[in-house]
Amino acid sequence: MKIRRLSYALGTEVSGVDIGKPLTDAAFGEIHRAFLDHCLLLFRGQPITRAQYVAFSKRFGQLRDDQPGNLPEYPEIKALVSKPKPDGAPADPNFNGSDWHSDMSYSPNPIIITMLKAVDIPEVGGDTQWANLYLAYDTLSQTMKRTIAPLEGVHMEQETELDHSSLEALAAMRRAKTSAHPLARVHPETGRTCLYVGDKTRLIAGMTGEESESLLTFLRNHVRRPQFTYRHQWQKDDLIVWDQRCTNHNAIGDYNRRGELRFLEKTTLRGPVTGRRYEDPTGTRNTTTTFTL
Repeated sequence: MKIRRLSYALGTEVSGVDIGKPLTDAAFGEIHRAFLDHCLLLFRGQPITRAQYVAFSKRFGQLRDDQPGNLPEYPEIKALVSKPKPDGAPADPNFNGSDWHSDMSYSPNPIIITMLKAVDIPEVGGDTQWANLYLAYDTLSQTMKRTIAPLEGVHMEQETELDHSSLEALAAMRRAKTSAHPLARVHPETGRTCLYVGDKTRLIAGMTGEESESLLTFLRNHVRRPQFTYRHQWQKDDLIVWDQRCTNHNAIGDYNRRGELRFLEKTTLRGPVTGRRYEDPTGTRNTTTTFTL
C-alpha cells in the first residue's frame, strides 16, 4: 500500500490495494488513519461491483439505506445521474450540489462520511471541489475564534428542495430541515476544531438574517479560499471517501450538460445528534430587521 498526498490542503491517494477484496484489520487501520489525517481518500482504477462497493463502505460503519433514489437491489447505494433530456435540455438547470456544503447539515444528525464511485464521467469538466474546515478554523485570528466560540450557525435546506404543495407542507419541511450547530465544532475522533459553516448556514442563532449576514459572508468566503481546497478531476472507476465532519464540497457543472452523462454512485453514513432543531421567532428565512418602537 502506498499513500500520496493530493494537495497541501487535504486529500491523499491510496494505491497498491484492491478494495474489492476483503481487507485485513491492519490494512484497513492504515487506510482509516490516512482518512482521519487527510480528510479525503482517493482510490483510482477500482472497477468493483456494487456488492463489493457496499462491503467496502461498511468497513467505515453503518450505511444509510433510506436515501431517496436508492437502488432497489442495493438500498445502501444512491445513483447520482445527470442525464440530458430527450429535447437536449440539461437534466437539472441548477446542477444540484453546486453550493459549498456538508451533506444534511440542516439535520441535527448530519452525514459524517460519504463515498462516491465514478461510473460515467464527461470528457471534460464535472469536477468536485473540497475545502478543509480544520485549516479554515486554524487560520482565523484569535479574536475571531473567541467571537464565534459561543455561536451557533443555523443550517437550512435550500428552498428548491422543499415541498411547496401547500403552505402547511412547506412550513413543516422548513421546520424539519432547519438545525443549529456550533460554528466552531470539535471532531469526535481527532479532537481538532473546525469551522462548520457553508452555503446552507443562513443565520446565527438568536440573530436576524440582517444581523448575521456580514459575519457569515466572511466565514463562508474564508472557508473556500484556494489554499484550503482540493479540486478533483474524475476518472472512470475512481472512488473517493471523505469526512463530512471537517470538509465542505461543491460539485461543478462545467461540462456539456446538454449532451453528456454524469453518473456517480454514493454511499453514506449518518452520525449521532450533534446539533438541535431551530425555529427562529422572526422567521427562518427572514433577512431584514423589524424594529418595534
